[in-house]
Amino acid sequence: MEYIPAKHILIRNKSTQWFGTDHTVNLYRGCSHGCIYCDSRSECYRNDDFDHIRGKENALEILRDELRRKIRPPFVGMGSMSDPYNPYERELELTRKALILFHAYGCGVAVCTKSNLIGRDADLYEDIQRQAPVICKLTVTTMDEDLAGKLEPGAATPRARMEALGSLSQRGIFAGILLMPVLPFLEDSRDNVISVVDAAANAGAKFVYPYFGVTCRDRQRAYLYQHLDRDFPGVRKKYEARFGERYECISPKARVLWDVFTTRCREKGLLYEMKHIVSAAKLPYLNTQMDLFDM
Repeated sequence: MEYIPAKHILIRNKSTQWFGTDHTVNLYRGCSHGCIYCDSRSECYRNDDFDHIRGKENALEILRDELRRKIRPPFVGMGSMSDPYNPYERELELTRKALILFHAYGCGVAVCTKSNLIGRDADLYEDIQRQAPVICKLTVTTMDEDLAGKLEPGAATPRARMEALGSLSQRGIFAGILLMPVLPFLEDSRDNVISVVDAAANAGAKFVYPYFGVTCRDRQRAYLYQHLDRDFPGVRKKYEARFGERYECISPKARVLWDVFTTRCREKGLLYEMKHIVSAAKLPYLNTQMDLFDM
């Protein structure tokens, strides 16, 4: 493992719009999932070797010192720029040790991953949830194993992710699915959306949060198009004709899919709107921590 210097680990968010978190932690830089659509490849993030995972020097020591200085326990988001459960995590346990710190300092945590390794830390999420909000999010965009293997070649299989979700849910941990991005012309079918919602419900998910499209800019778009040409001949031309240079590439079926999706979620008792997901995660703590976690 190569390490890079870091001055700060706990970064204050500009807003709490994304799942209510007010701070972000990334203990690693880069990712090995190889997702062909990943926005973190964009030039604005200044990571020219995104597929190469590096750790951050003294990350846990810096994080501990930053948490110690906080007057109010933060609600921390993990997994925004690099997956906290990359292959090195199995041995290094930076994420696991960070969770121990979050628990010690009374922090809430919202984590996002495409790895079933998250199940290893179910005991810590349980401990944290006894005193602060927890939101475990596993990204699943299709239950088609062959398609997922082309779109996310280094990630755990959809089935493995759903099994990890099930193990978290069985322990009472607030967990669900990010159904995003839903790639136009590849994943934006009724059957694909329904299959993910049904699998999530069967695994005991509390929510499914969707985005029926994908974002595209500069070298991220170039990387996506390269892989579309290789594995899905003709799809690139559809993107160019439909979206041009737009950043948001919304599926032409988005409205229909939203209706299908919301109907199914209601039938299955799943939350699907951000405000309701965040409220449900934070509700048990409002009486004792209203001044610590703003809605």
